[in-house]
Amino acid sequence: MLIGVIGAGKWGSALAFALSRKSDVVINSRTPRDIKNFVSLEEILKCEYLVITVPAQQIASWLEENFVFSNQKILVASKGIEAKTSRFLNEIYSRYVPDENIAFLSGPSFAAEVMQSLPTALVISSTNEKLAEEFTKFFPLFIKTYISSDVVGAEISGAYKNVIAIAAGICSGLELGNNAAAALISRGLVEMKRFGAVYGAKKDTFLGLSGAGDLFLTASSTMSRNFRVGLGLARGDSQEDILRELGEVAEGIGTAYALREIAQKESLYLPIATEVHATLEGKSPQESLRDLLTN
Repeated sequence: MLIGVIGAGKWGSALAFALSRKSDVVINSRTPRDIKNFVSLEEILKCEYLVITVPAQQIASWLEENFVFSNQKILVASKGIEAKTSRFLNEIYSRYVPDENIAFLSGPSFAAEVMQSLPTALVISSTNEKLAEEFTKFFPLFIKTYISSDVVGAEISGAYKNVIAIAAGICSGLELGNNAAAALISRGLVEMKRFGAVYGAKKDTFLGLSGAGDLFLTASSTMSRNFRVGLGLARGDSQEDILRELGEVAEGIGTAYALREIAQKESLYLPIATEVHATLEGKSPQESLRDLLTN
């Protein structure tokens, strides 16, 4: 079986490594790379199975400029909500790919640990159960896969946890202690679930790998880019300086802006996401902490 991975960053490279344990894999990215099995965009789009890791804030333009649908079966492996339009990824993809041809990957998964073949468990969500089952067969033994039909729940939890991870990084950077970190993460999970309920997501999704599992991982380790964004904000660094130091995309930033827009438009109570957005806009972390404790 030939699988095409689009996106050659850390996560795309890790998935290409994992999938190559059982299948032949080719890879492509916007920037040509001198790496094994790198092929042209034209060639990779001929693959029947595609795994796409293009970041959430770039996927709309990438699809518009590059994608040609020819009945490919697609696994979306990026997480986020588009900042400019507040669209979920499934809404963006729906213009180009029918629901029966698309699935979404979620769950706790640091790329560095996948590259070491360390065990983890992930969820493949799709309205097409048969498609989800097809994708599960491609993963190696060290990645346990589960199937879900709750696409919206998987999307929301995968995007929202990055925002909570920024807050957790701020909490750690301010040295607020383990009690505060536990309180923040647990209330973050409640906030995610409350937001998801507005869109019809299933409660169990937020208590499983896509929600709690990914949140606990991302909000508790410096291996998380979004957690490191929070550490930078706690130091008083600007958003621009933080991103320059990271040298990578931190999906929680764009998602924080999207959540703020949705909260205002729909009159939703999202206190943690609101304060993360405010801190990204220059509000002091100490002031945000005070407002979280008093409101």
